[in-house]
Amino acid sequence: MIASGGINLYVLLFGVFFLYVDAQSDGCNSDLSISSLSSFNASGFTCQQVWKDFILRYSLNGDNVLSIILSSKPTNGWIGMGFSETGMMVGSSAMIGWIGEDKKPNIHQYFLGGKMRSMIEPDQGDLKIIDAARPVVSVFGQNMYMAFQLKFQAPVQTKPLLFAYGTKIPVNKVLTMHEDMTSMNFDFSQDVKINTQFSPISTSPSYPYNLKRNHGVLAIAGWGVLLPIGAIVARYCKQSDPLWYNLHLGIQFLGFIMGASAIVLGSVLYNKLHANVQVHRGLGIFVFVIGILQVTAIFTKPDKESKYRLYWNWYHHCFGRLALFLASVNIVIGIQVGSAGQAWKVAYGFNLTSILIAAIVLEIMLRRKRTVQAT
Repeated sequence: MIASGGINLYVLLFGVFFLYVDAQSDGCNSDLSISSLSSFNASGFTCQQVWKDFILRYSLNGDNVLSIILSSKPTNGWIGMGFSETGMMVGSSAMIGWIGEDKKPNIHQYFLGGKMRSMIEPDQGDLKIIDAARPVVSVFGQNMYMAFQLKFQAPVQTKPLLFAYGTKIPVNKVLTMHEDMTSMNFDFSQDVKINTQFSPISTSPSYPYNLKRNHGVLAIAGWGVLLPIGAIVARYCKQSDPLWYNLHLGIQFLGFIMGASAIVLGSVLYNKLHANVQVHRGLGIFVFVIGILQVTAIFTKPDKESKYRLYWNWYHHCFGRLALFLASVNIVIGIQVGSAGQAWKVAYGFNLTSILIAAIVLEIMLRRKRTVQAT
């Protein structure tokens, strides 16, 4: 599965191909003789610019064999294409190609078991590479090309893909940190065929990698920080009336806006990625609905003298606490399914612990105060 050192047939085929390539740039409008690019039949490929200067040429036959030719500008490091079941990096398998310091081509399959370097395993993964069509990687001019062929058990249509590049050459197959990456839900069923002239088709949509991060930041800031603080103010600061109410109202409103923004970003992520996060998504929508009911409850709040005020208080307090509890659970789920990493877990764990300790201390002080007043 790995390109060996020295000049071989596949590198020679690359050399023939490069005689027809514009050394300055590559694109779907380039006039290329792709039949000489690789050891497998590369005629009738489809072409799309998928991300930045990443050009994906592919062909899918009836035997579920996917032929890939990926090109990008050299980064003095590596380029990679990953295949995922969930759209997340962790748990996916990827083909990574680079030219070593000895000028020898290298292309390997990696299993992305986690975000730590020790969890990126070379020559491992779930991709079934067709040995007869040996993977090849090479550089010509300003373009790096990587060609390989995969066999899938089931028909391939829409599939989550990852694209990334690094600026440092891997040493002893140890993959260096990516400089940038993206993820997208790619439709391989598009049947736009070409011969020697690539015709541009609609670019497959991608989302910025930091969209997931912004979703997490807003969710934690709104549901995990501001709304719990607003609830604490409402319960333990009533001696400062009406200051407590104004603070509670302002903090909760700001927290709800940030939480709602997180919901919007989450919806955009789901529509573009279609990741399998049903529990996280369903719980988020449920919490958001409770949040809307809490906000609208402000406009139906009875007067203090009303006989319905007691029931309104029960409703407002119970549903508010339920929303905060489920939101904290969903944040933990989101960190997990989003493979956010150890730093996110530590940061949110510290935040949650601080809020719980503060609430416990204030609750003890409140109960002692009520006991003293009762005696």
